[in-house]
Amino acid sequence: MPLLRHWTALTCLALTLITPPVPAASAASTRCAPGGTITDLGPASVTNALGNAEFVGDALYAVTRGLSPNVVGAYDLAADRVTAHHDIPTGIGAWAMARVGTDLYVGTHVPSDLYKLDTITGTVTKAASFDDHFIWNLAASPDGKIYLGMSETGRVAEYDPATGGTRDLGVASPGEQYVRSLAADEHTVYAGVGAHAHLVAIDRATGAKKEILPAELAGRDFVASMAISPTRLAMGISSQGELLVMNKADPADHAIVAVPGEKYVTAVEFLGQDVYFTGRPSGTLYRYRAGKVETLGVPYPEGGTPRLLAHDGKMWGVQDGAAFVYDPATGAIDYRNLVSRGFRAGAEQPMTVYADDSRVYLGGKGGMQVHDLAGGSRRIGLPGEPKSMAEVDGHLYTGVYTQALLYGHRPGSDTAELLARIGNRQDRPRDMAYDPGTRSLVIPTQPEPGQEGGALSTYRPGTGALNVRRPVVPDQSVYSVTAHDGVAYLGTYIQEGFGLPPKTRTARLAAYDLRAGRLLWQFEPVPGAEFIADVARLRGRLYGVTDSGVLFEADPETRRVTRSVQVGTYGGDLAVLDGQLYGISGEAVSRGDRVYRVDLRDLSISTVADGLAGDWFDGAKLAAGGCALYTLRGRDLVKLT
Repeated sequence: MPLLRHWTALTCLALTLITPPVPAASAASTRCAPGGTITDLGPASVTNALGNAEFVGDALYAVTRGLSPNVVGAYDLAADRVTAHHDIPTGIGAWAMARVGTDLYVGTHVPSDLYKLDTITGTVTKAASFDDHFIWNLAASPDGKIYLGMSETGRVAEYDPATGGTRDLGVASPGEQYVRSLAADEHTVYAGVGAHAHLVAIDRATGAKKEILPAELAGRDFVASMAISPTRLAMGISSQGELLVMNKADPADHAIVAVPGEKYVTAVEFLGQDVYFTGRPSGTLYRYRAGKVETLGVPYPEGGTPRLLAHDGKMWGVQDGAAFVYDPATGAIDYRNLVSRGFRAGAEQPMTVYADDSRVYLGGKGGMQVHDLAGGSRRIGLPGEPKSMAEVDGHLYTGVYTQALLYGHRPGSDTAELLARIGNRQDRPRDMAYDPGTRSLVIPTQPEPGQEGGALSTYRPGTGALNVRRPVVPDQSVYSVTAHDGVAYLGTYIQEGFGLPPKTRTARLAAYDLRAGRLLWQFEPVPGAEFIADVARLRGRLYGVTDSGVLFEADPETRRVTRSVQVGTYGGDLAVLDGQLYGISGEAVSRGDRVYRVDLRDLSISTVADGLAGDWFDGAKLAAGGCALYTLRGRDLVKLT
């Protein structure tokens, strides 16, 4: 099994100690002495994951995602170093970039703002703002207009730099939420759509739309990447690893090439008459020439490439924190770490946290940050985003998005090892628990966009056996899990694959027999809850907390909710420490404001720490390790004793 290279260790400094009062415990401590301190352990997860790039002259400008603020870094090819940084003030990230002359345009998400970077003066100005959550991509037309692809509205918009005006070109394909790829020429904007794939040609003058996706590709998920030449379009089609090359003048004149072993064509670009493209899960760089596909090499095993760019007769690609260049004259691939060349890293929004007696692990973009409680922090590279973690017999396991991968990591080492691919059209690991009764890891996953049927997988560390059950809970996916004596207790999510309208209105609590492979029971514990953020089993009862901030207690024998209490506007993780139940809540879904303790005698709530403003990605997280709890204050990791 392949071992991934590790990233350069990033050291966290300056520990700050603050000691607010902490309420008395609800039950006598059996192991941990009373505490009451909050210790700041520094930036939780540090990276410079890249979302897109463009060339201006001999400088590669690349934009980050997930930092605060995000930044455009200028990599000077001649000097072989990053010579300038330009802050993008808003947005949690940027996937979109386009060039008009010496000006760069950057599109952000949450909120969706369009920025102009004047590369001559170095000034950054906001050009426009949009109500959509995401600007997925930008394309510049030959006459200098900017086109924007949006989600979840699925619309296309136009921005005119000459006037500062915007124009709404409407929804590209009715009923679809994502415009994931764009290209524009003198007369037409081409929009690649999902979660059900469409290719739409939009007349720039009239706004008239025409569907031109070949009939052979009906039923695919996305037209996910796109490049344009004077006569052709090249597109990556998800999720069966296909390249579509089309004559713009005659869409019926096209070629569809499937690449065995790949699911995604993440980026495409023309260099002369050749089409270059990258695939996942392998991370391979390919060339399509004269009707045949050539394998050129693997810049980084399993790496994702959001953008390919032709420059000076060579093909460039950007990945998390790095760039690579392929020289057709020699066939060589040169991989360049941009962090070591001066690209500024920063604290990101972490995605999950796990702790033991010695270390704290945080999942992020392109890897996980490992904090040694004796001092120091370093980065372990991974081809995606660790979304869930569990430890069994001194070995750490993590579920990685995308592609629902399972990786193993031996604490203290500098690498992570690919153990299993869940497959089955699954994409996003939501949680992970270990069941001693079956000696198995239990891993719930959400399906790929546009797909139905979330899965529940078991993996036996002793044998490597993987068993995938799909679907598990009808018309929903599983969001959270705890396990005991061969039974997995599940908290569900009304959303199946993103891009599909939910079929149900309320999340469920369910029990699943891991040995028999069957659903034992299910019911709706909290009216109107969209998902159950976490579940825990303690003293024979089940505890869950919903996205709507309701903590409930349920009796698994009677399958009824026995008590409930409101803990916040939004509910996050639960943690069991020293026989007591803790949780985290916030005023926004990805904000962890308050850590609380639950008195199980009367289900009352007391505050352990408040005002944290923890800046998480996709839900507030909390972990118990040793005699402490770990979460965020802002984007810093904090230890609560």
